Amino acid sequence: MTTYTLRKGTPEKTRTDLVVIGVATSASGALVAAPGAEAVASAYGRKFEPLLASMGFRGGLGEVLTVPTGGTLNAAHLLAVGLGPKAQLSTEKVRRAAGVAARNLGNSASVALALPAIDAEHVRAVADGFRSGLYRFDRYKSGRSRGSGRVAEVVLLSDVARQADAGAALEASRIVGEQVARARDWVNTPANDLLPTEFAAQLEAATSGTRVAFEVLDADALERLGCGGILGVGRGSASPPCLVKLTWRPEEPTGSVALVGKGITYDSGGLTIKPGSTMHTQKKDMAGAAAAAAAVLALEALDVPIAVTAYLPLAENMISGSSMRPGDVLTTLSGRTVEVLNTDAEGRLVLADALTMAVRDEPDVVVNVATLTGPCVVALGERIAGLFGDDETVAELEAAAATTGELFWHLPIPDEQRTTVRTESRIADLLQHDWVRWGSALYAAAFLEQFVDGRPWAHLDIAGPAYNSGGAWGHVPSGGTGFSITTLVELVQRRAAS
Repeated sequence: MTTYTLRKGTPEKTRTDLVVIGVATSASGALVAAPGAEAVASAYGRKFEPLLASMGFRGGLGEVLTVPTGGTLNAAHLLAVGLGPKAQLSTEKVRRAAGVAARNLGNSASVALALPAIDAEHVRAVADGFRSGLYRFDRYKSGRSRGSGRVAEVVLLSDVARQADAGAALEASRIVGEQVARARDWVNTPANDLLPTEFAAQLEAATSGTRVAFEVLDADALERLGCGGILGVGRGSASPPCLVKLTWRPEEPTGSVALVGKGITYDSGGLTIKPGSTMHTQKKDMAGAAAAAAAVLALEALDVPIAVTAYLPLAENMISGSSMRPGDVLTTLSGRTVEVLNTDAEGRLVLADALTMAVRDEPDVVVNVATLTGPCVVALGERIAGLFGDDETVAELEAAAATTGELFWHLPIPDEQRTTVRTESRIADLLQHDWVRWGSALYAAAFLEQFVDGRPWAHLDIAGPAYNSGGAWGHVPSGGTGFSITTLVELVQRRAAS
């Protein structure tokens, strides 16, 4: 367990294994101490810049250099992290630099962070970035490799340490960070250990000791309700589908928000089977449900005075004699029928039922989050999520994301896509999929829109950034990233404050 302390102190006098500072570049390209690191630079005097430069350090964003202090500081080692041009310093760069530092601690058991923490916002950025960078998933490692190299004590040095808002920022980082880590663990867990029923059980366990209410609708309950979308997707699996509701309701809520998260615990593509080379990452297809659940748990712990309910349809999309077939027609909870053309476009089917359930409870706004379409990754890459919805809700999410540093890009829902969804099936009310390759992420959004009945709504297609299949970068780990959780929490907090 890593402990975090916020303290007013000078980094050159702090006794610790490692002190971390930020180093930026001036307009002329010279290396300069970033805010928080001035005392360290003074301790080295004229040797500060030559020492770093002589070892090839240039101060680029995310660049790192570790040197023994030789008694110049009370810390045994100094870790310099590049922040890029000082004139362009931002909280997001600080957040990323803190994450890089967390992955370069060596064997240090205690660490002092003297990164820019000039106000509460920067304190939060340093804490968030460092917590995120420390994350690792080693549950399936054995022997010494499991849990090795964990730092025990982190001291965050800041001149504003005694201010109430700075302390609150550190506490908020802890609360949200714990839930982000929980969601990452879920996404990284192999699908054989996170079947729909097991995921539901873990969600129930996560609510134990909290004020979040847990409810699960099993396959029989979904059948009675008429949730043909969830049942159609799940019927090919030996593990039956279910839908979990997590509800945080304060005593006197000032508003209500519904979060709908796609929870496909494994996606083979069904009879429209996926290529073998992509199969091993399909355990991540429940990242939307993990994010929505984590957001509700964080909001309860933060005591946000907004009622928030997460609707989490959980299913495995598998192949068997009872699998959903292309050409099948499903009747959704809304009563509308859907012609299925592509069993690998299953996410929109489970979300259709969950969105209908959410809308019937009449929240002020609905936000669904899902690893929905590969074409969204083609369009935006692996670090940016697609954002769809009405202008007002989209603007709210963009404002929230500007604070959290998560990257979204507003994409349109063209009228021609809406028309195709509603008119191109000859036998059903709606057409689930259009085999035209171009703009198919837009088509998926147009399909989901049919189930929100005009209520304020946004759709987050997080297929790219929810799972980082490459190496860690900035504060983002490899594997499940917990993407969108901080933005969802920020959205609700802003609504509570307005």
